[in-house]
Amino acid sequence: MKLRAITGFFFIIVMIASNLLGPYVFSGFYLVLSGFCMFEFYKLVREGGMTASRETGIINGALFFLLVAANFYFPAWRLIFLLPVTFSAIFIQELYKKTTAPFTNIAFTFLGIIFAVVPFMFFHAMAFMGAGAVFNFHIPLAFLIILWSNDTGAYLVGSKMGKTKLFERHSPKKTYEGLIGGIIISAIAALILAHFYTELTWKQWVTIAILISCFGTLGDLVESMFKRSINVKDSGGILPGHGGLLDRFDGLLMAAPIVYAYLYFISN
Repeated sequence: MKLRAITGFFFIIVMIASNLLGPYVFSGFYLVLSGFCMFEFYKLVREGGMTASRETGIINGALFFLLVAANFYFPAWRLIFLLPVTFSAIFIQELYKKTTAPFTNIAFTFLGIIFAVVPFMFFHAMAFMGAGAVFNFHIPLAFLIILWSNDTGAYLVGSKMGKTKLFERHSPKKTYEGLIGGIIISAIAALILAHFYTELTWKQWVTIAILISCFGTLGDLVESMFKRSINVKDSGGILPGHGGLLDRFDGLLMAAPIVYAYLYFISN
C-alpha cells in the first residue's frame, strides 16, 4: 500500500505538470505516453498468442497523433489530410511480410492505434478548443481531476457499501453503489472546479462529470474484458503497485472521445 501511494503521488505530479508546462510539453508528453501505451498493448497481444505488427503500429500511431496535433499548431498546412497515408502504409507494409494471418496482424495493429492513441488524441484536442484554438490547460486538467475523483469515490463507496455487482463477468469488484459514489464525488469536484474554470457553466461541468463517471467506468470494463480475453491480470509493471499504463488510463478510453464530442456540441 505504501508503494502504491508513493507511485500514485509522483504519477499525479507528473500528470499535472504535463498540463501546466505549456503546449509543447503537453503535446510531447501525450505523444510519448500514447507510444508507451501502444507498446504495452502489442506486448499483451503477443502474450495472448495473437499477432500484431508492433513496430508498424507504434510508428504509424505516433504519426497519426503528430499529424492531428500539428493541425492545431499549423492549421494552414492541412497536415491532417496525410492521415490516409498512415492508414494505407499499414496495409502496404504487410504485403512485404511473410505472415500466416496477415489480416489478423492488420486488425490488431489498427486496434492498438484505436485503443492507445485515439483516446489521447481527443484528450489532447480538449486543450485547443475555443476561439482561435489557443492552448488552454483548464479543460484537460479538470478532466483528470474529475476522473481521479470518480475513481476515488467509486473505490471508497464500493469497498464500504458495494453489494450489487455491476458487471461481474468482466470485473467482479465493481458495483452499482461504487458507480453512484463515483458520480457523486466527481460531481462535487466539478462544482468546485466551476468556481475556478469559468469557461463552462456549473451545469456543463457537472454534465462532464457524469459523462466521465459513466463512460470512464465503461472504458475500465472494456480494458478488463480485453485482459481477461488474453488471460492477464495487469497490462504491465511500469507503475509499481498500479500495474501498467493501460490500467491507469482505461478511463480515458471512452470518456475522452465522449467528453470532446459534448464540448464540441455545446461550443457550436
